[in-house]
Amino acid sequence: GGTMLALAADEIVMDANAVLGPVDPQLGGYAAASILQVVADKPIAEIDDQTLILADLARKAMQQVQNFVRDLLKDDVPKRKIAPERIEPLIQYLTSGQVTHDYPITAEEAQRLGLPISTELPPQIYALMDLYPQATIGRPSVQYIPIPYDPRPALPRGGSRSGLG
Repeated sequence: GGTMLALAADEIVMDANAVLGPVDPQLGGYAAASILQVVADKPIAEIDDQTLILADLARKAMQQVQNFVRDLLKDDVPKRKIAPERIEPLIQYLTSGQVTHDYPITAEEAQRLGLPISTELPPQIYALMDLYPQATIGRPSVQYIPIPYDPRPALPRGGSRSGLG
């Protein structure tokens, strides 16, 4: 969502260490582009109905996101922000799964892609941000859960109610 907000701006001002992310649609925990790749790679007779339904939704989601991003990038009020010849390649890069959904797009890379990026933040922005420190989290922010999820092992069976003997 943050990247889409940034794409709507005439200029994206970000810290040199900040990142944007791709805007590729995700369906049920899977990248829409990956779902479509399965359908492209396998004979249709070998694909279950649920995957075909997901592929139909993925196709629609990809088209909707691409149209939305196109509208954002073609905006030329008060002035054009992206060179016309860079719009379609940028849409493909951001929406089509060329990189994973969690891929960090640095300010330098975003500039190379043709986005109107500035890393010249006034000192007042940093002073304002200092007034709102981020809460520290006492637990990891990323959790790995294997897919398919392996249930916990069953408790040992024993002769006592405690299970210890």
